[in-house]
Amino acid sequence: MKKLLRTTLATTALGIGGILTVPSAIAQDAGSEATESAFDDNVIVVTARGRNESLLDVPISETVFDAQAIADANIQRVDDFIALTTGVTFSNSQDAGTNFISIRGLSQTRNGEPPVAVVVDDVLQSNARSFDQPLFDLESVEVLRGPQGALYGRNATGGAIIINTKMPSNDFGGYVNLHAGTGEEYGAEMSVSGPIVDDKILFRVSGKYVDRGGYFDNVFLGEKADYLEDIALRAHLRILPSDMVTIDLRGSLVRTDAGSLNFTYQPAIIDPATGLPTAFDFSINDANLVARDFYANNLGLDNRDIDQLSLRVNFDLGFADLKFVSAYDKIMQSTGSDQFPYSAASQITPSPAFPFFDATQSQFFDIETFSQEVRLTSKSGTAFRWMVGGYYLDTSRFVSSSIMSDLEQGIIRIRREPVFNPSNPLTSFIADDNNNEAWALFFNAAYDLTDRLELSVAGRYDRDKRVQNVDPGQGAYDGAGNFIAAVGQPGATNRATFDLFQPKVTLRYQPSDAATFYASWGKGFRSGQFNQNGVGAIAAGAGVNGVADVLDQEETETMEAGFRAKLGGRSSISGAVYKTDLSNAPYFVFIGAVSAQVLVPIDEIDIFGVEFEGSAELADGLTAYLGFSITDSKIKQYSVNPALVGNKAPYIANNTINAGIQYRTDISSSLGFFIRGDFENRGRQFWDPENSSARSAIQLVNGRVGLEDLDGRWSFTISGTNIFDEVYNSELVTGGYAHAGQPDAFRADLRFNF
Repeated sequence: MKKLLRTTLATTALGIGGILTVPSAIAQDAGSEATESAFDDNVIVVTARGRNESLLDVPISETVFDAQAIADANIQRVDDFIALTTGVTFSNSQDAGTNFISIRGLSQTRNGEPPVAVVVDDVLQSNARSFDQPLFDLESVEVLRGPQGALYGRNATGGAIIINTKMPSNDFGGYVNLHAGTGEEYGAEMSVSGPIVDDKILFRVSGKYVDRGGYFDNVFLGEKADYLEDIALRAHLRILPSDMVTIDLRGSLVRTDAGSLNFTYQPAIIDPATGLPTAFDFSINDANLVARDFYANNLGLDNRDIDQLSLRVNFDLGFADLKFVSAYDKIMQSTGSDQFPYSAASQITPSPAFPFFDATQSQFFDIETFSQEVRLTSKSGTAFRWMVGGYYLDTSRFVSSSIMSDLEQGIIRIRREPVFNPSNPLTSFIADDNNNEAWALFFNAAYDLTDRLELSVAGRYDRDKRVQNVDPGQGAYDGAGNFIAAVGQPGATNRATFDLFQPKVTLRYQPSDAATFYASWGKGFRSGQFNQNGVGAIAAGAGVNGVADVLDQEETETMEAGFRAKLGGRSSISGAVYKTDLSNAPYFVFIGAVSAQVLVPIDEIDIFGVEFEGSAELADGLTAYLGFSITDSKIKQYSVNPALVGNKAPYIANNTINAGIQYRTDISSSLGFFIRGDFENRGRQFWDPENSSARSAIQLVNGRVGLEDLDGRWSFTISGTNIFDEVYNSELVTGGYAHAGQPDAFRADLRFNF
């Protein structure tokens, strides 16, 4: 099946060769309801500045995907729309919720905050572990590049991602989508919407289910290592008590059961027949050395539960709109796996070549947040437009990391308290409970100096107070339940406060109705945080210097100039050049001997970048797009190791290219044909400040071909991702811990609309 699907897609979707492609992000073949009601079909409406505006008028580097574009590109995951977005890269590693987004040279690190604010239906997502949940029944996605902290808060140093799901409708309708694919995958997606009381109470219920056997083999166990079962449900109730009041109540849940920590430890030379290391070469740390077979004697386990409830109330006051958004989020995640060197060795079956026993490891997160936002936004259409607001966030976060002796009797996952089980004896328990309270005040004002010239000023003050309560049971154990040594300060309470005012000033000039030029200056803020207590001393003992129990806040200062122009019809171009000064960029270090995960700051990094995007309607039904970016980063100061000044910053591709083509035509009076291909290039990138090993540029090609009913009643499509099976690592942690990227995958979808 895989060979047939690859051949079909490669020879048909991409055989149109040489022509660039159409991003769903820019094609915009069919506008949303908001688009159709406010503008003509060729105008894209966005909410980047907190109000509905034409994309052409917004002085921000932005890529937009509407509902049709999302369907055309078969966007199912965060990875999918980021693969179509210039200057942004994304990769998954370790487990559900561990992901790395890089945008304009600003990167996410494991256990750290993302460099983008993610907003779903007006709710700011409070933890990165919910970012990569399944996507379905979407109305639009907007990716904003550049500091957006003045509007979107403490993590918007590199930009913001605004995701809007489809709203309840006053007409009964919905869809069912069934799919099957390689990796023994099958699944279903559905949505139903309609009125409970016409024009007054509307509902929408959506769901998605995916079950996948996996792509990668654990050869030693004879099982798939990267299995996945995902269930996602969402319900939305819209109440319209009057023309002046709108109430939206939204609830969602995600349940994930998957493999985890499918790493290979490159220095371990594994005998495929036994799964045991026969020797170790600790000089191996190669970003281009990829292993897709695994030999751990314990299968990685990962369970993640996400629950969210939000209430959005909007009052039309005549002169302005007053909006209240309240949200409650809960994320609980438990993982367990073999410990490095991720082999078949154990205390029962030791490897003579290895100086330590191969143990097991467990990690647990329990995160609860409550947030409240209020915004008062003036009406559009006047020379002076403004917005003021406030935001409050209360977070309770517990995390534990444990190591157990591997007696070949499976894994006992540790949660809130040490567990002493003779089948998997505990040897280390590191845990803390964090209570964080954050608040912000913000404003945004824009004034038309002339009919063509706009000045906008925005500002936001964020204050984040964090309290860390170290677990009294934190320490080392002898496996029999006896406490033998403290780690850090068990029972201690640590406090830290982070804050910053983030201004932004923008000047926009529109010489005609078809062109916009802008220049901006702004600051960004990513909150600091605690490392787990005591890991600084552990790191120093392992020879890693510069690790502190508190990671200071990240700050950015960015200058940008850009343009956007409409060339007629559906053709447009845009571009930007920017310079960012970055302070205290977090960098992740893993100390395998004790499974310690720590963040250290890179004091100063200078980033310079250029971006370009263009789309064109080449012929009736044939559209194409091209985007590219160049990012030059340089470490200017690094206290941990001053000798690394001048090196490239980690996790940053030095360039990206995104291109694609799409063709849609009628083949009969009732049947249409659809085909598209997408190409993504991620340039050369390093993974550590030492620049010890660079991953070479990778090229990923996706394709899609299908038939569709011209009345919109059904469609059948075949899709492929990484269809030429590019072999690459999605992450390399210093020391040779490699995580392979996803191989080629294909699926067939059958959708019915009603």
